[in-house]
Order: sequence, then C-alpha cells, then structure tokens
Amino acid sequence: MSSLAARMYGVIRHPRATFVSILPTRSWVAVLIVTSAITFVCALGFLSTAVGRQALVDQWERTATAFGRTVDDAAYAQMEDRAEHGGIGLAYAAGTALAYGPLLAVSVAGLLFLALKRRRPFTELLTIAAYSGVILALRQVISTPIYYVQESIASPTTLVRFFGMLDEASPLARFLGVIDLFVVWYIVVLAIGVSVVSRQPTRGLALAFAGAYLALALLAALMMAVSGGTA
Repeated sequence: MSSLAARMYGVIRHPRATFVSILPTRSWVAVLIVTSAITFVCALGFLSTAVGRQALVDQWERTATAFGRTVDDAAYAQMEDRAEHGGIGLAYAAGTALAYGPLLAVSVAGLLFLALKRRRPFTELLTIAAYSGVILALRQVISTPIYYVQESIASPTTLVRFFGMLDEASPLARFLGVIDLFVVWYIVVLAIGVSVVSRQPTRGLALAFAGAYLALALLAALMMAVSGGTA
C-alpha cells in the first residue's frame, strides 16, 4: 500500500492483507506518531472545554469511590480547582497518548516477543502492535464527541452500556464496565497480525488474547469489590 493513510484504513477494513503488505517493511514509527497525535488532540480538545474539565473531575470522583475512598466537599472542590488551573488537561492528554501509543505498543510487542520465544524480530512485532493501535485511535475519534454530549469520560463503548438495569456498584456491572468493544476489536486485529507472522490459527490466538483481557477485567472488578467502593 502506497500511503500511510491507506495502510491505516486497511487495518480497519482488511487487516490480514494489510499486515501481509506492511510487515516486510517493518515501518512502525509513522503510524505510532499519527495514532498518538490523534489520541492527544482528541483528549486535549475535550479537556479544553468546561464540559471536559467537569467530566474529568467526575471521573476522578467515581474512580476514588469505586476503590473505597470517600470524597467530601472539600476534596471535590480541590479536584475542581486542579482541573481548572493546574494545566491538568495538557498532562492528561499527553499521558493518555503515551499510554495508548508508545507504551502500549512496546509492551505488547515485548510480550509477543517473549511468547513467540524470540523467533520473530522485535521490530516486526512492534509493527503489528503499532498498526493494531489504529483501532484504539479510531475509538478516541468516535468517543470524544460522545463524551461531550454525555458530559462524561465514561467509555460509551463498554458492555455495561447494554445493561442499564444493573446496579453500578455490583461486581457484574464493574466487570462489564471494563470490557470495551473497541479493545476486543483491537485484540482480534492484533491476533490477525500475529497469525500472519507465526502461521498459527487466528481463532486460537484471538481466544488466548481475549482470555487474558477478560482475566484482567475480572481482576480489576474484584479489586474494586474488595476495596469496598460503592460506585
């Protein structure tokens, strides 16, 4: 594929053919820069608004409460002041872009490198991880306007959205609140890329990766339940 935009689009529409095309080049730098920039711009744009700053404060409060911490009026006011005057929007956007961009790509590539017993070059696996990140950047583009409309940073693409009747404090709701449909899509695309280089069945790889993701989600839900949070 001749252009970066075409390759990124290919990951969304035809991931296997796209990986077959791009893996010989091992060109991961450009796509990682672009996806990180997309994530950064979306996050910073949202947090530059009053709605975004208030949503961030509410997210801090929900997270603290979920892990059993009490947020009184004074603590909430301190959060609001920090969001308004602490330059937190820029830091949060940069941190989000770093976490979902370079850190995630390098970490995933490292785990794949070890799992495949170093039989494939690290840069090849990094290319797979970097291009799979296109799915997460797409999630950011789609979610950002929804964040603004719903006045919340709570992900609009988690499974809990389909079970509005559940008590938000219940372990099941917390578990479903961690399962993001775009992350599942990302896992499938990642499995396709690994299948191309390892010649292992995509289904088995996807199930293995999804199993690890579900285990982490379950662990997060259990940690919140044990901590005694109420939201």
